[in-house]
Amino acid sequence: MLKTIGYYFQKIKQNSFIHQSIITLILRVFGVLILFGFTLFLTKNFSPKIVGQYDFVRSYLFVIGSICLLGCDQSILYFRGQLKGTYSLIGLKGIYVKMVGILLVMSILLCLLVSVINEPFIDSFFSDQGVYKLLYQATLLLIFYALTTLNIEVIRALDHLYVAELFRNSIKYVPVIVGAVILKYTDNESYLPDVFLGGFILLALVTTVIVWYYFSKNKVDASSSITSYKEIITKSYPIAVSGMALFLLISFDIMFLKKYRGDATVAFYALAVKLMTILSMIIVTVNITVSTKIAEFHSAGNLEQLKGVIKNSSRLILVLTLPAALFLCLFADPILGFFGKEYVLAKDALLILTIGQVICSAFGSAPVYLNMTGRQHIFQRIVVVAVLLNLGFNRWLIPIYGMTGAASAFVISSLFWNLCSAIVIYKRDKIVVFLN
Repeated sequence: MLKTIGYYFQKIKQNSFIHQSIITLILRVFGVLILFGFTLFLTKNFSPKIVGQYDFVRSYLFVIGSICLLGCDQSILYFRGQLKGTYSLIGLKGIYVKMVGILLVMSILLCLLVSVINEPFIDSFFSDQGVYKLLYQATLLLIFYALTTLNIEVIRALDHLYVAELFRNSIKYVPVIVGAVILKYTDNESYLPDVFLGGFILLALVTTVIVWYYFSKNKVDASSSITSYKEIITKSYPIAVSGMALFLLISFDIMFLKKYRGDATVAFYALAVKLMTILSMIIVTVNITVSTKIAEFHSAGNLEQLKGVIKNSSRLILVLTLPAALFLCLFADPILGFFGKEYVLAKDALLILTIGQVICSAFGSAPVYLNMTGRQHIFQRIVVVAVLLNLGFNRWLIPIYGMTGAASAFVISSLFWNLCSAIVIYKRDKIVVFLN
């Protein structure tokens, strides 16, 4: 038995892809434990209404943040893959500096846009007099969230994968956790959304210092960059549309649930979504690990190694997803009840989301493949259609079925874009990603 275990450990150590994916996954599991520990603290100490407001602002920040980032957080990995193909990191710093400039301009434009929106209309739409103020505050602090997100991906692009994972999944929760504890013991629970937003100021500062430190170690000269703003935007924009669309897929349900069912229902459903992210975390972890490899092998025309990466990633995603999904389905009641007896109301939504995510996991790295092989515009069109489907189904199902309607709308649209991506990949490159 020990010899068998030792044998498999040795095989894992020899396979850099699997070894890196497993370590990354461990870091992400650690992050998930922190997230759910914090969620438990919130559900036990804050009212569902306050928790719902926090999740609502969080969802809004993800959507508007994806607009501000303009896809730069993902395209930096694409440029890194291209640079790796020529065995050079020269110019990456210049690309980063230009991306920061893009983020700053986008954040100013979005602030101006939100400032001219009619406040009474927004408050009336959500039947909540404080919504516009909350959204405007989130937009004002948007640049710090966007910069933090970009910095984390730049750290990853500079081959400090584990540092990036620590920030992405663990350290980024520290400011809001500390703030929430202080709010609890000073009886200021209503400021939870404000503390969440303010934490990104500190995160942006810390991650920027780290990025510049790593650049100084690599001695990458910003002045040597020949990549123009036009080229950056051209490569980033389709990814931005896809990224924004994906965030809309997990935000329309929150928006409509707040409108038709209130903040408490948002809190219940958001917990089911967070539990489902255990599965999506596995998919994202493997995809992030292989993203630069896909870009590198495709750029070099190395079809055999490209197929090998896709095959390994697809199998690893499915093997890691199934046990977690089975656990969630079998123990849905006690898991939800652990956060509070009211949260058991989200059981049906959790089951629908979990089963849907397992099916999606069978498509492996299909979406990231399109983005990393210059087919961003194709993936963009697929996801835009999926978002429109999601919007329609949410508008139709949520007023009638509530949380189960929201979960069903999400699963239908997710299956649509995964299936379409797999079909495109097979037609273009003759690579099978489904259950490969």
